[in-house]
Amino acid sequence: MQIRWGRYSLVLLMPFFISFCSSPARGIIVFCAGDSLTAAAYPHFLQRMFNREGIRCRVLNFGRNGFSSGEYRRFLEESGERLKKERPDYILLQLGTNDVRVDGDHAPTEAFTANMEAILEMFRAFRDRAGNPSRVLLGTILPIPENTPLPFSPESARRVAAEINPAIRALAAARGLPLVDNHALFADRRGLLPGVHPSREGYLRIAENWFGALKSLIKR
Repeated sequence: MQIRWGRYSLVLLMPFFISFCSSPARGIIVFCAGDSLTAAAYPHFLQRMFNREGIRCRVLNFGRNGFSSGEYRRFLEESGERLKKERPDYILLQLGTNDVRVDGDHAPTEAFTANMEAILEMFRAFRDRAGNPSRVLLGTILPIPENTPLPFSPESARRVAAEINPAIRALAAARGLPLVDNHALFADRRGLLPGVHPSREGYLRIAENWFGALKSLIKR
């Protein structure tokens, strides 16, 4: 049968071209929030894991070296409007290691909790590209190894297990947020944690932990 193209052919093809041009695979955007344990490495490995799985994803590293929860709170207060424009689908939040220092960054657990609540409230205003609220996942913080030099101390190690991580778990439960237990990765494998910062393999384990949690959410 001979097809005769006329003035109506463009009209018939227009919906196809509009759909093709305006509906590319969007992928997801992951916003990594935290201190130097975030800034150093794991978002890089996380991006590689998404790439390897063929999942379209852009991982944004907004870790800030040396930041306590109070400093990250101020960072969001000053830069939140700009950061909202990233339109993340997921926000990975892990803070608290610098709060257990014994120098000027030291923060009582009540202050840490108040800072985290304020940070979570600010993240509630973030939206993805469809206008839906960005989903926040909370991570527990890593152990402080024995004999870690100043500005950490044995009291810092005690506070991680007895105060800070319980506060993080309570926040996750109260707000119905997924909890990613990064602390447990190192509890019995101290070789992955030669100091406050993990080894390369330790960072890979953290990335794998976040990746597993994200994949379970993406598939829903």
